[in-house]
Amino acid sequence: MRVAAVFSDHMVLQREKRIAVWGEAPDGEQVSVLFGGYTVSAVAADGKWQVFLPPMAAATGLQMVVKGQQDTVTFHDIAVGEVWLCGGQSNMEFEIHSEKNGEALLQSLTPECGVRFYYTPKQRIKDENFDAIERNTCWSEATPESARAWSAVGLYFALRIAEELGVTVGLIGCNWGGTSATAWISRSTIEQHTALRPYLEDYDKAMEGKTLEEHIREYDEYIVYQDAWNVRCGQCYADEPGCSWARVLEVCGESKFPGPMGPKNEYRPGGLYETMLQRVCPYTLRGFLYYQGESDDHRPDTYEELLTALVHQWRDDWNDENLYFLNVQLPMFKYAHDPDYQHWCKIREAQAKVYHDLRKTGLAVLTDCGELDNIHPTDKKTVGERLALQALYLVYDRVWESEACAPMFRDCYSVGNTMVLRIDHAAEGFLLKGEPTGFEIAGADGVYHPARAVLTPDCITLTADDVDAPMYARYAWSNYMIPTVFGANELPLAPFRTDRAH
Repeated sequence: MRVAAVFSDHMVLQREKRIAVWGEAPDGEQVSVLFGGYTVSAVAADGKWQVFLPPMAAATGLQMVVKGQQDTVTFHDIAVGEVWLCGGQSNMEFEIHSEKNGEALLQSLTPECGVRFYYTPKQRIKDENFDAIERNTCWSEATPESARAWSAVGLYFALRIAEELGVTVGLIGCNWGGTSATAWISRSTIEQHTALRPYLEDYDKAMEGKTLEEHIREYDEYIVYQDAWNVRCGQCYADEPGCSWARVLEVCGESKFPGPMGPKNEYRPGGLYETMLQRVCPYTLRGFLYYQGESDDHRPDTYEELLTALVHQWRDDWNDENLYFLNVQLPMFKYAHDPDYQHWCKIREAQAKVYHDLRKTGLAVLTDCGELDNIHPTDKKTVGERLALQALYLVYDRVWESEACAPMFRDCYSVGNTMVLRIDHAAEGFLLKGEPTGFEIAGADGVYHPARAVLTPDCITLTADDVDAPMYARYAWSNYMIPTVFGANELPLAPFRTDRAH
């Protein structure tokens, strides 16, 4: 009899919800779980067992005993509090020791800060090492040593929530840099969406003509090459800070990232859904924190459908339609020497659309947090705290909507040569950090021109000399710009366009 690897000493269990506990055992074996004064039992079938403990209030210092017919497992120092899963790609994975104030924060951490972390092991494939690696994981408490590789976004979020609520917050890291959202949903879900099938078609084409063994051998060879290349790359940047990508390739040779697509490549559709997400599902949660989208910018027009499918699948898999989904809208970014492709604009638009259309979702607007030429901004405190604001408003009812939510476009109308935008979350007016730039309007020809903006509470009025009869407007429609328009709550006006066809 075994308990799933996500259960260990120091774990945090979700308060006020029934608590799922599961594992493996021979068919017909009865397994009992003793916790918080309750005992619940189940009989294993198909090699698996699962029980549900009744909802409990926040607590610390508890013990859980799991008994089979011959085996007994005891977990110590358990807390009941708030549990969130940190999903996405590299900006969610971004470790606190690399954050701009991370080293100072690390030195202040103690177990008493009320945050604990479980890192779902990063595994590409279920091979002969899978079980041993998974069994070598556990929940950890916050100390300067143990927390170095924790998600910086998650940690800042959790510290704020723990302080505000006075309960222990548990984070489950389940993320991998460079991943498309398709890596985190099932192949069958992707197949159900015609717009998403190109992801599968690319993968299936890459699989043709080689055996499973050949694919794995080819990928293992890539890992050896790329690990050595990464060392050379790191040395190159150390020797020549700020050098160009062309110079890196000249010194280090070809980068073969992301490697040959195949059954061991972590970026394959549905892969990490099986090897990571499903390993911690259905651990009882309050919800998800999600920071992703950069690696789907090559297909921005289908990202709304992809993100919607992910939200629905995760809620379905956890069998909990009330799970909150707090999303990070992509910040401003482009490489200095690239043109403005305006594809990140569409990703941000898709993220905002999902926020508006799906219940129990939040959106952290971050247009003021981007860095030119750096896809991994080092300020993760702002990200974590804006997610925390969303949670404190939407989930915990601790702050007002006007404090937590960025100004957002509601609707518009035209009067003569003027377009009037009505803005939500701006009843107290706007805060300008420079001239109000980034606004554009267009007439029936769909050609946009920079617009002058006059800002009043709940309203922005736009005019442009070259547009006599405005029909469309947009704001911050750029991969990278420096925003100057903020709400009175100091949150940036969210990017938008009034008509998605223009």
